[in-house]
Amino acid sequence: MAIKNTAWHSNRIFLNIILTGLLTGTLDAIAALAWNYKANAGIIFEFIASGIFGKAAYTGGSTMVLLGILFHYIIAYAFTIAFYLTYPFFYKIFRNKYLIGFEYGIICWFVMNIIVIPISKIGLKPFHVVPTIIGIVILIICIGLPVAIFADRRRKRIFIR
Repeated sequence: MAIKNTAWHSNRIFLNIILTGLLTGTLDAIAALAWNYKANAGIIFEFIASGIFGKAAYTGGSTMVLLGILFHYIIAYAFTIAFYLTYPFFYKIFRNKYLIGFEYGIICWFVMNIIVIPISKIGLKPFHVVPTIIGIVILIICIGLPVAIFADRRRKRIFIR
């Protein structure tokens, strides 16, 4: 019986992570499109693909747009999985899902903009205050808070029984 419950519990966590990653990736993509509403949607995803393919991403057509979408969701899932699985640790320290989500959005921004983008083929970009604040707020709302809310629901189901 315990094995069956463990398997069900693992499947439930896996499904929660899949759905939460889909939600966060979609919310973040919508926010990026809305923030850059004057740009063609394809350019946004070509920019993401340019992290691996460099300037060639802008001449690759729909293939690069699709790869950009794929990379976008891979990144969103990576952040979702990392945070979802470490949420109980953060909760022990901060005890507030909204504070944790806020902090995680800031962490996501730093990881992407201070580590990932500079080592990608995009390279280091100049710092501007307003786009930085907007980017951080987007990640707080689109990734940090949704993952914190869903991870907290999981925490409550596991630990408050």
